[in-house]
Amino acid sequence: MKIITWNVNGIRAVERKGDLQAFTEQHNGDLFLFQEIKGNRDQFSEYLTDHPDYDQYYHSAQKKGYAGTGIWVKKSFIIDYDDVTFHTDVPHAPNMDEGRVAHLSFSHKKKVYDVFSIYFPNGGKSDDAWVNKLAFYDKVLDYINILRDKGHEVIVGGDVNVAHNEIDIERAKENNGKIGFHPKERAWMDRVIKDDWLDVWRSLNPDVERVYSYWDTITRARDRNVGWRIDYFFLDQNMQKNITAVEYLHDQMGSDHCPLLLELNV
Repeated sequence: MKIITWNVNGIRAVERKGDLQAFTEQHNGDLFLFQEIKGNRDQFSEYLTDHPDYDQYYHSAQKKGYAGTGIWVKKSFIIDYDDVTFHTDVPHAPNMDEGRVAHLSFSHKKKVYDVFSIYFPNGGKSDDAWVNKLAFYDKVLDYINILRDKGHEVIVGGDVNVAHNEIDIERAKENNGKIGFHPKERAWMDRVIKDDWLDVWRSLNPDVERVYSYWDTITRARDRNVGWRIDYFFLDQNMQKNITAVEYLHDQMGSDHCPLLLELNV
């Protein structure tokens, strides 16, 4: 199973530039997880809604041109699976009207897979936004724990909007305590790990420095690699033996985020 997550920061813009077409053809994923699609299906081209090789699922925000998530699954891949269902919520989580969760469930030989594309809130707009961000974190962790307890194989990919530790951010001292590197957000990441979920890339690269997934475009931070590692895959730690590859695709342009690739034996 080859899965790639990418905050595209506007899927129509990436398509217009040709970056999306080249990206999907080059990497040929079984599943693509997209965040910040910033559009509705009725605004999308035929390429984005009726692809010959992929079934395309979207959860758009009620506010047009904002947030939103999506999942593409290869038709030749999913044909081997049963009970394919698309979901768009996490129970009791705030911000569901912003299209923050795309969740594809499918089964094979009595094993259920739950694949999530999640765009976690930034939380910096207001005091309420900050409270809702922390609540969103909690509800996501509660839900994936419930699914795992049922025996499901859970795969979470997306823009989590927090750098976990100092190794995950270029300017840790300057950003300590700020949104995206706040102790309460980082404590939630600690809970994720304590609950036996893997931060997949970091689990296999514990000491690697200066690997990031987001760079501010206004300051041309990508040119200097002044970045944040805020895009992740999470898996149950028992699935670590199934991981065959995980890599940030730093050469991929078109967004202020780069994609993250994961390959699993399933």
